[in-house]
Amino acid sequence: MKKSILVLFTVFIGLSSFGQSECFIRLQKAFDDRGSYTVSDDMHRNVIISYFQDGGGSFCISGKARVENGLIVSIFLQYDDNTYELMEKDFYNSKKNPPTIVNGITEMIYNADSEKFKIVFIDQLKPKKKSYKSVSLPDDI
Repeated sequence: MKKSILVLFTVFIGLSSFGQSECFIRLQKAFDDRGSYTVSDDMHRNVIISYFQDGGGSFCISGKARVENGLIVSIFLQYDDNTYELMEKDFYNSKKNPPTIVNGITEMIYNADSEKFKIVFIDQLKPKKKSYKSVSLPDDI
């Protein structure tokens, strides 16, 4: 009995994490397909922070980020109660410089705890293109 409960719990956790691991893939595809508006210098309050795990998966959390001169200068992580906490750890790109933004998504960011993540500026995603309305022809033609 205990083994079956453990198996069910493991399957549930696996399925839950599968949905999260798709998080960045779906975002990246949307930005690749639709493009992004320019990310202005400001505090952006609706960003998605996608952490990458060593096993190849990712998980996404909500946050906000300050951009100055096109570079990320501060990152805040959002809690369930809608409060924010400043990420006080140093963060940088692969060349140990402040991270830049390309097409609405930062380059890979690293911090002192060896975490890897990207910031997605979801509000800058361009809308889907309109599609033409198709018509059906009358049967008597």
